[in-house]
Amino acid sequence: MRKISLFCSLIIVILFSSCADKTEKKQIEVSEVVASNKEIKKELKFTNDQFYDSEGNFLEEKAKDALIEMLEYHDYPVFDGLREKIWLTDYNKGNYAELGLASVMFVNNEEDQYMLMDIFLLPGQMLGEHMHFAADGNPAKMEGWVVRHGKSYIVGVGENNRDQFPQVVVPKSHWNGKVTTNHIIEANEGDFAKLEKVESPHWQMAGPEGAVITEVGNVHTNTGVLRSDPKMN
Repeated sequence: MRKISLFCSLIIVILFSSCADKTEKKQIEVSEVVASNKEIKKELKFTNDQFYDSEGNFLEEKAKDALIEMLEYHDYPVFDGLREKIWLTDYNKGNYAELGLASVMFVNNEEDQYMLMDIFLLPGQMLGEHMHFAADGNPAKMEGWVVRHGKSYIVGVGENNRDQFPQVVVPKSHWNGKVTTNHIIEANEGDFAKLEKVESPHWQMAGPEGAVITEVGNVHTNTGVLRSDPKMN
């Protein structure tokens, strides 16, 4: 009986060791796949020249190419028809790589006054400083933002802490490098920030991997938007 017991114990040890080896091997293989996927992600790099023709005309389709590349980089669901839904602007400044905006409006219900949209910012791109006011029977927009991918420096009213963020540099094409608000919130994936005061100026700037931001608000009214840089209105 003792021999049988020892034999059974030996079998159990062998089976346990075999399972442990297989589990460890599987974990190593998974880790290698994850590492491999990270390695093949190329750096997002765009130049302003690629967004304009020789006469300085803004090439929206080229801009959309860059946006789709960034969305795929972040594994954002590029669904059928997304490209056609993208609205974008370079604010007529000719500097889309540094100053511009792209978004998809999923809903803007003026009757019940709620909206939802995604904002897309290329690496280092600034969304120009602006304010929202009541217009066309709608109230001034109150809004908030959650960063889904990348990083965004969300800037609004509050104590000036720009000196803590030397990487946030307002391009000269934006009101000769000026803004009126300088309280920065560094928002990473999953972070939420809100407009602190109705009708107050605010702006954003993406981090080195760009930013995909979901914006929620009461309602958006185009005619209620006023930009700090008078040449952008």
